[in-house]
Amino acid sequence: QDDNSDIWFHVDIAGQEVWASSCNMVVQDCPTRYIEQPYDKNTTDQVQLPGCPPIITRPEWGARQPKQPWTPLPGVPTYMFIHHGAGGECFDQHSCMEKVRAYQNYHMDGHGWDDIGYNFVVGEDGNAYEARGWERIGAHTKGYNTNGIAICVIGDFTSKVPNDLALTKVRQLIQCGLDNGHISHSYTLKGHRDVGSTACPGTHFYNLIQSWSHYVSGTALYHA
Repeated sequence: QDDNSDIWFHVDIAGQEVWASSCNMVVQDCPTRYIEQPYDKNTTDQVQLPGCPPIITRPEWGARQPKQPWTPLPGVPTYMFIHHGAGGECFDQHSCMEKVRAYQNYHMDGHGWDDIGYNFVVGEDGNAYEARGWERIGAHTKGYNTNGIAICVIGDFTSKVPNDLALTKVRQLIQCGLDNGHISHSYTLKGHRDVGSTACPGTHFYNLIQSWSHYVSGTALYHA
């Protein structure tokens, strides 16, 4: 503070550190609302949860930064949606990471979305890949993005089901979410086609998940 009662602030503007006088600034309280921190590629603690399978993090698969800060889910999701990529398959980590990057590019550049739409992606290499993670609103299932988590399995499962490695990982992720309070214990499991005009997650995969716990067809809810 100088003799004229000006207050000087040390601020970062577009990556440049500068000093600015209060006489050239308007200083006010921030509105009371959630402000998410910028995406930090070195922060992975919110996806690697206790008792859960290892997850390939965004830095590890080479994710782009989202166009906008993520929006947090408003509450514990009550839906779990199963998707398929409807394209090529992969059976090793290198190939699967390429597929996840391709999904992100398609969603961001093709659809104009802020980021990859799913919460997690699973490959037939047996790995789970962090997309938007547990606590952020995705862009995966119209009308359900704010109260649902989506897992997409890489590949086209119209005429076959995912291999055992992928199926095991999907079920481990669901259990992980339950055990750590990121999915409601009364959640409803659905295929994407249950709530939208789509063939996703492929006919054979869709037929399989109907035998899983918590599955209910159409828009009906699960009741214990």
